[in-house]
Amino acid sequence: MTEIQQITAAKLAERLAAGDSVNLLDVREAWEYDFNRIPGGQLRPMSEMPDWATKLNPAEEYVVYCHHGIRSLHACAYLRSKGFARLVNLAGGIDAWSREVDPTVPLY
Repeated sequence: MTEIQQITAAKLAERLAAGDSVNLLDVREAWEYDFNRIPGGQLRPMSEMPDWATKLNPAEEYVVYCHHGIRSLHACAYLRSKGFARLVNLAGGIDAWSREVDPTVPLY
């Protein structure tokens, strides 16, 4: 099995700025999403993954993120086990996004 692909916050920002269609999945909990988020990110809490994973298209690409990139890596592994092939983990999570791309996104 191949490793989960990683993307840096800067590279994700480039893709978004270029107008790439990016499916952003935020696997944090609702209180975290309410505190801060990457614009366009869809809240899909990891705690509810068995419910929402069946509603996604496994053929599409998904960039998955959490706070620091650990939960999202686990979410990618789970989704891969369900037949998803085009998964990308945001290395460093929203913390990296806040520090490297958009300092208006509050840290926690």
